[in-house]
Amino acid sequence: MSTPRATQRSLQSLLLKRFGMAAASYALTALLCWIALLNGLLHASVTTTLMLTGAAVLTQLIFLVLFLSRKNLRFRDPSLTEAQMLVALAWLTALLALFAEGRGALLTIYVLILLFGVFHLPPPVFVRCAAFAFFGFAGLNLFEAFTGRLHSTSLAILQVCVLAGVLIWLGLFASYVQALRQRMRRRRFALQAHQDTLRGMMRQLEDLASTDELTGLFNRRHFLRLASHHLANLSGERQHGLALIDLDHFKRINDVHGHAVGDRVLQTFASVAQAGLREGDLIARYGGEEFVLLLPNTDAEQFSRCCERLRVAFSRAEPMGVKVDNLSLSIGMTLLTMHDNLDEALHSADQALYQAKRSGRNRCAATWECVSA
Repeated sequence: MSTPRATQRSLQSLLLKRFGMAAASYALTALLCWIALLNGLLHASVTTTLMLTGAAVLTQLIFLVLFLSRKNLRFRDPSLTEAQMLVALAWLTALLALFAEGRGALLTIYVLILLFGVFHLPPPVFVRCAAFAFFGFAGLNLFEAFTGRLHSTSLAILQVCVLAGVLIWLGLFASYVQALRQRMRRRRFALQAHQDTLRGMMRQLEDLASTDELTGLFNRRHFLRLASHHLANLSGERQHGLALIDLDHFKRINDVHGHAVGDRVLQTFASVAQAGLREGDLIARYGGEEFVLLLPNTDAEQFSRCCERLRVAFSRAEPMGVKVDNLSLSIGMTLLTMHDNLDEALHSADQALYQAKRSGRNRCAATWECVSA
């Protein structure tokens, strides 16, 4: 997941690339001006042209400093697109005042400048920039007509009309592009919402596939997968504790009190087990009234104490809303070491559980005690 700082760096990199394109446009326009000067189309001296070029470079350096210092991020539009366009349009209009015969050829630069805002500026802001360009050029021609410096009135009218038509078309195109971007943004948000919903459904399916619906514990399949993973990662002298747990006389509870009460007893054991185990310990419903427990990184003494606490806590538990006397359970314990087989370990725990039940139930029995005996 990208951090805000990484997103900011990516944005600045993109804005600097766009600024580079704008600077290249200035360089192209400057080159055209010098070509026009050499061919007598630009009515200015070399000194004036150098001063205009230097002033244009200075304005671009100001924008470059804003980008490099990240002060552009303080503005509502960090790209400063509108500001850059207005400055460029003002420079172009001032430049056109120095042209006479070649003025029409440079009108295309208005389009080049405004194209920078087609895909970024909102339609009202783009129209504002287009109006600035139109009234600047029209005002230039009116001023020259008023002062008697206009060379051809008919040509000026044609140029103003052409510029107006092009600007109107650009405004409509900019509105279409922004509407298209809005639709794409809405579709992207809708797609993101669908993806979030799908991820949520996938998580629910994973939970259903790994969880016992009644108790909320892991089911047998998911436990075996996790236990196999723990066993595969077991190394050195470390041991895991594995236990099979059976609720005593559960069939009698179902027969006497009903299956609803039996379900409540199962849920009570699940609550007791979850409350008494560490984070990382695995407890799962193995089937019916039988549960399986895995304690990573333990030894015989710690494992015995844990199982005994669980046995005592369940014997003192009271299922919510029902009255069931003499709750008890039996536990068969074994230890897992590196290279042990999980199926064989489960069989050993089952043998220990059988020994606990044969010895009177409501007790814990361990494979290592059986071996000692």
